[in-house]
Amino acid sequence: MDAQELSDEEFARRGNAIFEERVRPNVDVDAEAHKFVAIDVETGAYAVHEEERTATKQLLERHPEAKGRIWFRRVGSESAHHLGASLWSNEEHSS
Repeated sequence: MDAQELSDEEFARRGNAIFEERVRPNVDVDAEAHKFVAIDVETGAYAVHEEERTATKQLLERHPEAKGRIWFRRVGSESAHHLGASLWSNEEHSS
């Protein structure tokens, strides 16, 4: 199945499975937890770098066909970015 036809859930599942099988054994998860991983969900090719754009560029330089099928995450987290707001009481937030 072409990556463009995958549901968001299947795309994420594949990306994280590739991370566990191919990337994790080759990185120091504690020391490199902050780094980004760009993963081609069709081929399993990947690149790791401190900057998301650089990881993407490195992957696409080696595998230009990966464009449009890249899963991003951090070495130490299943997601590349965290969205949402922190809950602060007015007392905690004021100084």
